[in-house]
Amino acid sequence: MSEDEFFRFCQMNDTLSFERDSEGNIIFMSPAGCFSDSFNADILGLFSSWLRENKISGKAFGPSAGFTLPNGAVRSPDVAWVSREKWDALSRNDKERFSPMCPDFAIEIRSKSDSLIYLQNKMQEYLANGCRLAWLIDRYGKKVYVYEPGRAIVEYSSLEIQLSGEPLFPGFVLNLAEIEK
Repeated sequence: MSEDEFFRFCQMNDTLSFERDSEGNIIFMSPAGCFSDSFNADILGLFSSWLRENKISGKAFGPSAGFTLPNGAVRSPDVAWVSREKWDALSRNDKERFSPMCPDFAIEIRSKSDSLIYLQNKMQEYLANGCRLAWLIDRYGKKVYVYEPGRAIVEYSSLEIQLSGEPLFPGFVLNLAEIEK
């Protein structure tokens, strides 16, 4: 499908969630369980509040926003952020569709139905397409993976940690132990 056809397909099936990989394969995204979605909402709420309180310009997004990455994949991270410069450079039409850009920051939260390898590949794809910081939170494996361009993946074997948004978000700390409860 072309970009327009895929967008129309998603709009016609708006009760379902899809992504598309760089080869054009359509991936059906099963709904998250209530616990996973609540966890996601808590993280997005804390992050969005911190952005406002610290007057960090840019736009935060939840899991229903789609981004067309430079490699042609359409992805919907659970939490994403785009700098004000990138956002302002888009046309009104691009903002109403799957915006043609890669988020600067992305979080994926593993749901029970998600394959860890699939999510790890998505994280690598985000980096390869311009993402500057990405976190993969694996609640089921009790691990967190931090991805940054040009650096080795940092793996934490606990959810009882505080993730730092440095250097992209100086001063932002996400205390996973508080959210996991």
